[in-house]
Amino acid sequence: MKKKAILYEKLDGMLNCHVCNRKCIISPGQTGFCRMRMNDQGTLYSLNYASASSVSVDPIEKKPLFHFYPGSLSFSLGSIGCNFSCPYCQNWSISQADLHEIGTREIQPEEAIKLALENDCQSISWTYNEPTMWFEYTYDSAKLAHEHDLKTVYVTNGYMSRESLDLISPYLDAANVDLKGMSEKFYQELCQARLEPVLENIKVMHDQDIHIEITNLVIPGYNDSEAALKSLVEFVASIDVRIPLHFTRFYPQYQMNQVPPTPVETLEKAQKIALNGGMKYVYVGNVPRSDGENTRCPDCKEILIKRDGFSIGENTLKPDKKCPECGAKIDIIF
Repeated sequence: MKKKAILYEKLDGMLNCHVCNRKCIISPGQTGFCRMRMNDQGTLYSLNYASASSVSVDPIEKKPLFHFYPGSLSFSLGSIGCNFSCPYCQNWSISQADLHEIGTREIQPEEAIKLALENDCQSISWTYNEPTMWFEYTYDSAKLAHEHDLKTVYVTNGYMSRESLDLISPYLDAANVDLKGMSEKFYQELCQARLEPVLENIKVMHDQDIHIEITNLVIPGYNDSEAALKSLVEFVASIDVRIPLHFTRFYPQYQMNQVPPTPVETLEKAQKIALNGGMKYVYVGNVPRSDGENTRCPDCKEILIKRDGFSIGENTLKPDKKCPECGAKIDIIF
């Protein structure tokens, strides 16, 4: 669905989009990098407003968010387009597509909220593709969600502009940010993007009291060196050692089928580096039957929330959010 966009300026017939840090300059009749924003006779339009390619009722753990209403359901929507072009994207069929290539369903914000409530969801998430790519829709929906006591979630690469982040932050409760590594070379060569805006947005989200969890997909030969892992841990720890950090296993995808899956030993090494670096909550993901997705007390190491995939098998946390064994305060939102 086509709708007039926000966050842009006019430049002598060209339009400068401000929704993400690409700041695309778009000629008449053309679209920006994401292919979802068009200069139509001097006005910028969002081409995918309310156009949902993917709709699901997910466990909040699937985002992954482990410290934000654990065990709850989140009404999850995705659209089309991305401001990155990662050759290993697991959702490439929608993130790298044009609108005419994918069948979509129109779900206006009012219907999305209604469906979330009917499905007993505690939150609504914009995920599967980069949520900033249908920013106007997520912004309108987030405001409406808060009117109906629904929490709101972005699953994002963190490359939104400061203008869009400031605009949506009063209505955004949580975000899982995919921090792909700490190498500018990685971001430039694999994502055609820059690292610094992502780091800055993580800091801003934290300062704006948005609940943050960070995911790092560990790819053999690209961002799995000890130096790379230590650098990432040091950055996150410098913001807040209480931020949950997820190291997830890479599987061959899209244009990187030649790269093998991440060895479990590498993920365990990353987890150990993070714990030794002072991080309190560190998880290992995409490894079936792993102990790495359980929430442990950072003080006594007692298992507090036991997970099997996206399901919670046991939760021994008290309502006061204290460890039943040692009484330590656990940083989690119920």
